[in-house]
Amino acid sequence: MPERVEERGPEQGEEHGRERGGLLRAFGLAEVYNPSMVPTLRPGDQLVVQYGAVVRAGDVVVLRHPFRQDLLIVKRAVERRDGGWWVQGDNPFVENDSREFGVVPDELVIARAWVRVRPPRGVQRSLSGALSWVVSAVRPVRPDRSLSRRLRAR
Repeated sequence: MPERVEERGPEQGEEHGRERGGLLRAFGLAEVYNPSMVPTLRPGDQLVVQYGAVVRAGDVVVLRHPFRQDLLIVKRAVERRDGGWWVQGDNPFVENDSREFGVVPDELVIARAWVRVRPPRGVQRSLSGALSWVVSAVRPVRPDRSLSRRLRAR
């Protein structure tokens, strides 16, 4: 099953907001459809992403698949290499990443994930249930610096 992410937000290069100094700060939403980033992300998770953000090793990024550029995928940027980024999923059983297609050129990395929102399962019938969902469902997507070092060491 090919991996895919549905993107909702500004198109690449489109201007949707500026900060002081003219820096572009465009944000959008992406939905995860496949299990390549389990346990960090699950199918159905929504991501708040920033287009054109600086990428560092360990960041979760949205990129265009190198062989099918109409297909968006979510991976972890493991390390910088000549010509772009080595990316891998967090799920060791899914190899739809740089182990299959090699280094991803910089121009195919389009956004960095900031926040994950996990959709509610069923109807929340109480205030405590709703608060419990908010606490567990809305989380920043943190870079995993130790993972990137571990993957390089293999």
